[in-house]
Amino acid sequence: MKLGTKLIHAGVAPDPSTGAIMTPIFQTSTYVQSAPGVHHGYEYARTQNPTRDALQNALAAIENGKFGISFGSGLAATDGVLKLLQPGDEVIASNDLYGGTYRIFTKIFQRYGIRFHFIGMQDAQNIRQHITAATKLIWIETPTNPLLNIIDIAACAQIANEHNLLLAVDNTFASPYLQTPLDLGAHIVVHSATKYIGGHSDVVHGAVIVKDQALAEQLYFIQNSCGAVPGPQDCFLVLRGLKTLHVRMQRHCENGAAVAQHLRQHPKVDKVYWCGFEDHPNHAIAKKQMRGFGGMISFTLKDDSLEAAHKVLSNTHLFSLAESLGGVESLIGHPASMTHASIPREERLKNGLVDSLIRLSVGIEDVADLIADLDQAIG
Repeated sequence: MKLGTKLIHAGVAPDPSTGAIMTPIFQTSTYVQSAPGVHHGYEYARTQNPTRDALQNALAAIENGKFGISFGSGLAATDGVLKLLQPGDEVIASNDLYGGTYRIFTKIFQRYGIRFHFIGMQDAQNIRQHITAATKLIWIETPTNPLLNIIDIAACAQIANEHNLLLAVDNTFASPYLQTPLDLGAHIVVHSATKYIGGHSDVVHGAVIVKDQALAEQLYFIQNSCGAVPGPQDCFLVLRGLKTLHVRMQRHCENGAAVAQHLRQHPKVDKVYWCGFEDHPNHAIAKKQMRGFGGMISFTLKDDSLEAAHKVLSNTHLFSLAESLGGVESLIGHPASMTHASIPREERLKNGLVDSLIRLSVGIEDVADLIADLDQAIG
């Protein structure tokens, strides 16, 4: 199946008891057994749920994996992957990444003896000099949050395989519509399905997708043992979101391109970060590994001050000032005080995340209205 067809049909089937075309919400905590250990494949809802099973199968299919593991949030999915490690293990991570990921790495897992190295990965070969005998995992985002840096997934996978390491790719910004990291050699794909996969700002969900059965079994064990599972209503909403991912992403990409090009010509805008620009440092890699460039854009103002940024953030009408991204509605945010507030200021500035940096999640509204809204807010 082609991707658009797969998003609608893969992993799901009409309900056998009623013929319902939509997967039912199995809102139950337990399942009746006819005798001890004799049942229909389900015992307890933390361990298994038919709605969740349908979603996990669909997620595996759209990422060209074999196993999908759903969690209660994107950070719960990250937590699950990190629990594959042991005290003394080391992780090499990109230095431009979601603030919540940085926080769980440094404030939670570092306390349990796992060491993290945050490095620039625009040149994937930079990873090599940080590999030690204790390294077990390479963690990347591409495009990165919020500076839209591009990392060569295939090059990272080659390095990981040479050293018998796991490569995990946070694919939240791209979504499976634009990028399938498992096809490029990654071992683990992570999503905050709250974002583009859900797509309607009405659900919180996380997902991990893998090809390897032994790795999947470890992750299912962690999912069940630690219990950070999503409820069936949430799984239903993510399944619903999947069915329109391709048509939404097409409009996100179209609108994102128009907004990025417009901002680049604005006299009060300094830098615009969007991987679709031909002069983006790793545009050639983006073009090779992505099927489009998405609707995520960041930009800075020539007046690089918190006051100037706050003026823009407080004066949009269609762009809503809010956390998160990837919904049908356009959102505007200030990474320094919102999504990346957990990163120390000196670290932020060192990586280019300045005070006036504004992040846009360009929605699927009429793009002329979105451009007009930004123009009046920037002034």
